[in-house]
Order: sequence, then C-alpha cells, then structure tokens
Amino acid sequence: MDGSLPHEVERAGLDPAAPAGGPPDRGWWGRHVAELRWQAELARLVTDPVYWGQGVPRGDGRPVLLVPGFLAGDSSLVVMRDWLRRIGYTPFMSGILMNVDCSDRALRRLDRRLAEVHAETGQPVALVGHSRGAHFAKALAHWRPDRTAAVVSIGAGLDTPFDISIPTKAAVAAVRAAHQRMSPRLAAQGCFTHGCGCGFARHYAARFPEQIPLTSIYSREDGVVWWEACVVPYAENIEVTGSHVGLAFNRKVYTVLGRALGALSEPR
Repeated sequence: MDGSLPHEVERAGLDPAAPAGGPPDRGWWGRHVAELRWQAELARLVTDPVYWGQGVPRGDGRPVLLVPGFLAGDSSLVVMRDWLRRIGYTPFMSGILMNVDCSDRALRRLDRRLAEVHAETGQPVALVGHSRGAHFAKALAHWRPDRTAAVVSIGAGLDTPFDISIPTKAAVAAVRAAHQRMSPRLAAQGCFTHGCGCGFARHYAARFPEQIPLTSIYSREDGVVWWEACVVPYAENIEVTGSHVGLAFNRKVYTVLGRALGALSEPR
C-alpha cells in the first residue's frame, strides 16, 4: 500500500484552497480514538474555578457570536454560551443546526446573523469559532470589519483549511458528494473543491484586518486538525493541551478565551 488516497478524498474540502505557495496537504490519519476524551475534559471543566469565572476578567456585556465546527451545531457550544453569560458577556448562537452547508451560503447566513446582533446591541461583535466555525469567523472579519471586535479561533487551520486527518477528509468528501448530487450547479462551479472561487473563498484567503485582534488557540494533541495549521504569523497563537472536540469544553481554552475577550475592554 503506497499511502495514496482517492482523488475525491485527497482534494475534499468544504472550504477554499489555501493560498498558492503554502505547504501541501499531509497524509495524516489523526488520533480519533483519543478524541473520546472530550467527556473527561468536560467533567474537568465543571470542577475548575474558571468555570465560575475565577482567574478571568469580568465581562463588560459585549456581544459574542459563537460558530460551531464541521458536523456540529449550536448545541456543541451551549456550555461555552452559558459560561460567557455567567461571566458577564452577551452570547449569541449562530443558528447552525449542523455545519455541513456550502461555505458561501453559510457565510451569507452568518453575515445576516452578525448584522442582527450588531443592530440589536449597537456594538461590534466578538466572533468565536471552533474548527470550521473559525474559518467563517475569519472570513466574516474581513468582509465586515466594522461589525467585528475580535476573532478567537479554536482548533482551526487558518491558512491551510485542508490540513485535517484522512478520516475527516473522507467525511468531508461524502458531504460534498451529497451536495453535488442534489445540485449539479454546485459541481459545475467547483463548489466544495479547491477550485471554489466563491465570495467565502475570497474573504477567507484575503489579508486579515490588522486592526482586529485575532487569537488562535491550538493543541498539539488535536486528533482532527494538524496543529501547525493553526499557527499563523498574524495571530496571537496560544497552545493548550486537549483533544479537538474537547476544545469546546477545555478549561485552558476558557481561560485563554476569557482573557482575550477581557483585553478588548483595556485601554489601547
């Protein structure tokens, strides 16, 4: 066995290709059995002082929009939402039931959601995305910098979105194939492939706005996204320990998130 993958899997992606000149996608199997530890990470969170707001700045009521990862929905971030509310922020959910839609279509819906939150609160919104959700947060920040206060990326490849495990690529390929069977137009336009040239692709690959703080939280123990893909020169890159799924319930992530949001209230 030479380790090569079927073309449909190797080039699978719900998001656009990385900018030219970046590293090639690696053939990496990930550590999916280790991802089962997320339940222990959740149990550890609820016994940690940070869960009750200790060790992080008190929020100033700022709006925070949470965006879930691939195959996940808003329910995966309910614990984070309730924690943010408890420490003094005004969290909002994305409205995503399962994050598997066309990236451009999903981004347009999120743009409308961002506009609603911005209009309701009268303030720029902090965007927090887990995994694929952070791809949308990055693209939204470029598209709507006037509505964006900051971006916190949790376990997401920010320049190379396909630097994911082979089983995850296979899952993405299956979703893409289902979409293309339902809509020949998507297949003809190159949607769900490296050749996608939609608005999402352009915003994702564009230069990130310098005036917007970007924090990228990553774990070398991530069993789904290759950790090096999360480290970019235009972000504050902060390492934690834990599984990919468990980053949504990770006490160390919550500490970093609380401090990143708290820094928005500090004088510059």
